[in-house]
Amino acid sequence: MEQKKKTGIRMPTAYSILLILILLVALLTHLITGVQGASLPEVVMAIPRGFLDAIDVCLFILILGGFLGMVSKTGALDAGIASVVQRFRGREMVLIPILMLLFSLGGTTFGMAEETMAFYALITATMIAAGFDAMVGAATILVGAGVGVLGSTVNPFAVSAAIDALRSSGSGTQVNQGLIILLGAVLWLTSLAAGIVFVMRYARKVKSSGHSILTPAEREAARETYGEGEGGQQTEHSRLPKRQRFVLAVFALSFLVMVVSLIPWESLGVTIFQNTAQLTGINLGEWYFQELQAWFLLSAILIAFVAKVPEREAIGAFVAGAADMIGVVFVIAVSRGISVLMSSTGLDLYVLEHASRALGDVSPILFAVGGYFIYMALSFLIPSTSGLAAASMPTFGGLAVSLGLSPEVMIMIFCAASGVVNMITPTSAVVMGGLSISRIEWPTWLKFVGKLLVVLIALNLLILATAMLLL
Repeated sequence: MEQKKKTGIRMPTAYSILLILILLVALLTHLITGVQGASLPEVVMAIPRGFLDAIDVCLFILILGGFLGMVSKTGALDAGIASVVQRFRGREMVLIPILMLLFSLGGTTFGMAEETMAFYALITATMIAAGFDAMVGAATILVGAGVGVLGSTVNPFAVSAAIDALRSSGSGTQVNQGLIILLGAVLWLTSLAAGIVFVMRYARKVKSSGHSILTPAEREAARETYGEGEGGQQTEHSRLPKRQRFVLAVFALSFLVMVVSLIPWESLGVTIFQNTAQLTGINLGEWYFQELQAWFLLSAILIAFVAKVPEREAIGAFVAGAADMIGVVFVIAVSRGISVLMSSTGLDLYVLEHASRALGDVSPILFAVGGYFIYMALSFLIPSTSGLAAASMPTFGGLAVSLGLSPEVMIMIFCAASGVVNMITPTSAVVMGGLSISRIEWPTWLKFVGKLLVVLIALNLLILATAMLLL
């Protein structure tokens, strides 16, 4: 049956939302006393400076797009996805908890965030082929990695950054990292359980009744990008050709090396990767975006070689794949521009200073609850966990110690609150970029994940308030 066209007001695109936020931030700087008013050049240059600030992740996304374009050119990825769907036919729901657990492990150990951008196209295509929609693919990654970061155990960009900031403040505070790992694990596992149940309930509705929260325009965009779904018409599992199997092996190895290269092994007491700098000059465990850029570029070349793709076709496939990511790169640059503008005007430090004053002389439970909501507000303004830790932990951690409260719980309040917000904030390049790859608009994502966030916040507050009262 043909659906009637709705004539209501359409939601603005991610670009428009972010541009409006830049203008609102600029306006706020002129309304708040004690903050340097944003000048016209600062507003005009916010996006170019945001692009410059995010150049490493932007170039990584472009090269990754080229890599995926090369894999797609060989046909191995489509064949591999069809094979996975066939193997799980009738039990596709098993994919969701498995993948969410894996992404959450990355989040809790090394703060997997920007690195998940590499998986959106693959997971979204896989979920659509399995009979779900693009939202299931995006939620599997965003919620999976998000609850891991929320319950950070050894995440160097949250836990280590916060501990370092607190110790370097000159207060002489000693931090029990074992207690942090325990609290982080409790937050991680309870939030992961809630997230898996939530995503699987939605996926079951999509699979059984075709119910989807996506708008018709979003469904059409996903269909054009990732196909119709239902794993094609293949009914019998057939063995992949040897060349395609080799391409998929290189594909899997590329991502495996990426994950291994980002885990801070030495800080965990693991020394087996100390002499692995032969390729990039940097040991595995210390890589970041520049090393990953080189790695995926080499992987793309290797795939073209083993698949015997002609030189001109290989270059064309790589460039076309990178071109598909241009929109994502622009979203990342614009979102980073908001943080740049706030930093240059001092709005971020102003909010931080006044927020810390509100927590003086309150009970442990109110301190935990108040600190959590203050950190949620701060995380909208400073989406970088390491940046927020460096800017805030000397103040808030020191305040907790001066009141005789646990600095370890304060660190986990910071991790949990920022983790929740960084699953939805439009100032996060990860949120806006990932949704863009999955062809989902930000308001639709907010509508989808809102109920889960209420549950996560309630769980977090119960655990953290109890810990602050007892420790």
